[in-house]
Amino acid sequence: MNNEYAFFDGSLPPGEILRKMLDARAWTQDTLAAITKTSRNTINSIVAGRSGITPDIAAVLAAAFGNDATDWLKADAAHRLSQVTADDEIARRAHFFKIAPIHDMRRRGWIKAGDSTEEIEAELRKFFEQDILGHVMEFPVASRRVETLPYLNSAEKAWCFRARQLAASLMVKKFSSRRLEECERKLRHLAAYPKEARHLPKVLSEYGIRFLIVEPIPGAKIDGAAFWIKEEPVIALSIRYDRIDGFWFTLMHEFAHVCHGDGLSVDTDLIDNTKGIVGRLAESVAERRADARAAHSLIPHDEMESFIRRVGPLYSRERVIQFAHRVKIHPGIIVGQLQHKGEVGYSALRDLLVKVRTNVTTAALTDGWDQTISKLA
Repeated sequence: MNNEYAFFDGSLPPGEILRKMLDARAWTQDTLAAITKTSRNTINSIVAGRSGITPDIAAVLAAAFGNDATDWLKADAAHRLSQVTADDEIARRAHFFKIAPIHDMRRRGWIKAGDSTEEIEAELRKFFEQDILGHVMEFPVASRRVETLPYLNSAEKAWCFRARQLAASLMVKKFSSRRLEECERKLRHLAAYPKEARHLPKVLSEYGIRFLIVEPIPGAKIDGAAFWIKEEPVIALSIRYDRIDGFWFTLMHEFAHVCHGDGLSVDTDLIDNTKGIVGRLAESVAERRADARAAHSLIPHDEMESFIRRVGPLYSRERVIQFAHRVKIHPGIIVGQLQHKGEVGYSALRDLLVKVRTNVTTAALTDGWDQTISKLA
């Protein structure tokens, strides 16, 4: 009997195991049929390999030979698996769907809807501008450098490449870093009134900065990105949450990256729908520097601290609006910074956190919110 258990080492199909166990006991198929009250045809079909082992048959054979029914079922399953050839095409398709949110990219028109593995691969190669579709994506920065996006998920990487793809089509004036302070002053002037945001694309273009809006796809928590094309800076925003404080802080944060010549910045979870501007103390020096400059460019640090000392903690709507008039900024931006500093609760003065998305998307190159861009994918 002990030798019989060796037949279940996974090397033999269940029919061969049954034949050897019959031989070991000097039983014929008729004998086993008589013992188990099973038809001889059933026994013969298993020995010949024409039939597999069902749970009922496994229980019958286990009772006859004194082993476990699971031995027979495992032997049958192992044999069946050995007959299946691994499909390399399935593995390739699984890889493509892992590195890219293909369904969402198709829905947005970023790639075509070909179904074959070859068509999917061709579309992804074209979209990502990659010869090899690995897990690490090289993101072109300027004309002579590439960087990777290791900390982003597949949806966020796709968003970045889409932003770069569309930005390449924009025409802007010659960029000069010497004019950035002048540009910053004009941007801040626009932040005083929600409707003035419609002038943002034109102002940035005048100073050689490409600007566009790309609605995020599911799973992408990106708020903005700054990078370079042909030595020209690009600012891309997602406007995940339509509130004036988050919009202008993100814009000026990315603008700060441009001012400091940072090669590539992709900002995720910079803005929260409830909390507004989110602090990121653990981020890199470049990110903390961009945060500080963005806040200061919108509301000078000394002005904000003076207002807090004079008014806090009683921040009435009227006092906030008065301060906004004095520093020539929208009161919603003041509320956002007060929330960020913990001076007011996240539910306070929310009526001042007005929307700006429509004002911007009507003037900027926009991909999303039912605005479709063709011939560029």
